[in-house]
Amino acid sequence: MRRRLAGISLLGVLTLTAAACGSGGDAQPADGPVTITMWTRAATQAQSERLVEAYNSSHENQVKLTVIPTDNYQPRIAAAAGARQLPDVFAADVIFVPNYTSQGLFLDITDRIAALPFKDGLAPSHMKLGTLDGRQYTLPHTLDLSLWFWNKDLYEQAGLDPERGPKTLREFAEHATTIQEKLGGDGKVHGTFFGGNCGGCYVFTFWPSVWAAGGQVMNPEGTTSLNDQPAMLEVFKIWRELYEKKVTGPTAREEQGPTWTGFFPKGEIGVMPMPSTMLGLMPQEMEIGVAPIAGPDGGESTFVGGDSIGVSATTRNADAAWEFLSWTVSDEAQVEVMAKNKDVVARTDLAGNKYAAEDPRVVLMNQMVGKGQTPYALRFGQTFNDPQGPWLRLAREAMFGDASKAPQLNADVTKSLQQ
Repeated sequence: MRRRLAGISLLGVLTLTAAACGSGGDAQPADGPVTITMWTRAATQAQSERLVEAYNSSHENQVKLTVIPTDNYQPRIAAAAGARQLPDVFAADVIFVPNYTSQGLFLDITDRIAALPFKDGLAPSHMKLGTLDGRQYTLPHTLDLSLWFWNKDLYEQAGLDPERGPKTLREFAEHATTIQEKLGGDGKVHGTFFGGNCGGCYVFTFWPSVWAAGGQVMNPEGTTSLNDQPAMLEVFKIWRELYEKKVTGPTAREEQGPTWTGFFPKGEIGVMPMPSTMLGLMPQEMEIGVAPIAGPDGGESTFVGGDSIGVSATTRNADAAWEFLSWTVSDEAQVEVMAKNKDVVARTDLAGNKYAAEDPRVVLMNQMVGKGQTPYALRFGQTFNDPQGPWLRLAREAMFGDASKAPQLNADVTKSLQQ
């Protein structure tokens, strides 16, 4: 996520390969069971491993999974594409899928998707970013939503209603401040927390408040930044006040991302934005509430993140690869593998499945898939995720420095998007 996608050679050849394959036919049909290769980044390792294990235990064809460190993933894909050594299928952060589709790394699977009886239920944001010129190249693989988690025990200790989470960002700030004032005396408990030196953390947790308020952070083409507009500036202002009042904990300003979700499970944070995938990883004894992220005065939204997955343009096992991919979004996989482990399902028509129905928090998360957004920009990584990029400079100035510089710094964000 921190490196520019670069160094891919032979992309013209890859594009021709994808076009020649159309919607995907095996270059060499197999006579017997096929073992296909799959790559995923470490950030979605747990979900990928569960899917592969379940598939391998019930199918003749098999999947050999390779998990690659997240920071090394983009360079590894670039090198493999240049050497024409991509695996049969590979997942990618949904934000970067437009880069891969535009460079011909995925096989066109439009016709195969069209034949799925549940095609209209596939996560809309993921499907949108996997579409290029009206053709579809990927399916949702894992979904990770940004939500507000609150610790019910800390709420009760602070005199707040443990069954009622915040409905607005201003109320979020009030709750966090109350917890800090009532329980933060020993320095172990803090009202809230955020990744103050992490560009990706800001977009994942702050942007939904802008969307909930009816604002936008970019134009639809992903070429103009709107992060100097009133909706974004108001969100920054509320969070900055929390930091200045020492409600956010002493390490928030330096937090670069790797540990930003680590404090809440320890019972040290009252309320904070968290990834939905963390719900299934929380201590069983911890009582946790979950709410949509709201704007300053209401509304609700979420950043629909996670990974999409596609068949590589150079595969020689397109049919076997599609068999696996289509199975991963089937009722069996989505309910018995994903939902059973409290993961968000990749299909809106399965939002109220039997496992989700047992936990209203999971039902809420599944419902938010159709309400959230996934921003589109071909230069998203360089602009918003790169620690040396212009977005992090804007965010840190707005949070910790001279907020009046936002228009000037926003121009730098737009310049980066348009390069």
